[in-house]
Amino acid sequence: MNRGAPVLAKAIWVAAIAVNGPGAIAQDAKPVHYTCTDGTRLQARFSPPSSSLGTVKLAIDGSSTQTILTQTISADGGRYTQGDITFWIKGHEATLTRAGQSTICRTGD
Repeated sequence: MNRGAPVLAKAIWVAAIAVNGPGAIAQDAKPVHYTCTDGTRLQARFSPPSSSLGTVKLAIDGSSTQTILTQTISADGGRYTQGDITFWIKGHEATLTRAGQSTICRTGD
């Protein structure tokens, strides 16, 4: 049994409240907007906290599709992956990696 998963889920819940405010955690979570150093703009919708690992839906500007990434165990921050895409958040910053290319993203504050 992985005892770290509930702790990680709680940490992500706390981070989501810090970014969005206490009313933002709901089934239809408010999107968090990021702007990246390479010019990429995206929206992230995080799944509600639970005792299991969560997901994030990424909608990248200019793309007609959303990508759903699954949360993976991370010692620091929240890490989500799907194929060659990784989205790793910590506080107001995130690292978006696609096809081996990384960019730093920041929320709109």
